[in-house]
Amino acid sequence: MKTNALKVHQMDIDWSAQTILPIDFKGREVHLEARAYQGKDPSTQAMALIHRVDPEAAVPVVRVHSGCVTGDIFHSLRCDCYPQLQAAMARILEEPLGVLIYLPYHEGRGIGLLNKIKAYALQDQGRDTVDANVEIGAPVDARDYGLAADILFDLAFPAIRLLTNNPAKVEALRAAGIRVTERLPLVVPASNHNKRYLETKRSRMSHKL
Repeated sequence: MKTNALKVHQMDIDWSAQTILPIDFKGREVHLEARAYQGKDPSTQAMALIHRVDPEAAVPVVRVHSGCVTGDIFHSLRCDCYPQLQAAMARILEEPLGVLIYLPYHEGRGIGLLNKIKAYALQDQGRDTVDANVEIGAPVDARDYGLAADILFDLAFPAIRLLTNNPAKVEALRAAGIRVTERLPLVVPASNHNKRYLETKRSRMSHKL
């Protein structure tokens, strides 16, 4: 545990595992620093992958990515999670210092896998993503970025360039003390399956699409 960082920033996290993770990215073998974290609740676990070519690089490019079983693993066409993750990784691997923070417990914008599938069933009947969440009694967006901010402090990255289309994510990290020096867009092409999903993010959730 990095006790100094925890004391200064009053964090309640512990990275208990660290390794070098070799991955295949589009046929290219890449070696990344991997750190595992756990928040106050045992279910709030996260992973940081760091691509570090130039240790002296001042401000890293960072993607804080909400986990999506249907998209990230099974490449669902109903959302843009998988293409965003791929685009973010491509950008991070181009940078002298890049970080991916992966938050599995953010599934379904924080409402969980079961509720996400319930909301999908209502979307099949014509609701958009916002109305479907409301109808099942779930928040429109239940995500909290406190652990992501704590991870960035633990990594000694208090200032970042953030890959996101979501202004609420920028504001949440800033409210947690992270200095977001630049918002970098991460727009991916729409498909017939996710056009309404993306339009809802733009028109009802203020995403910059």
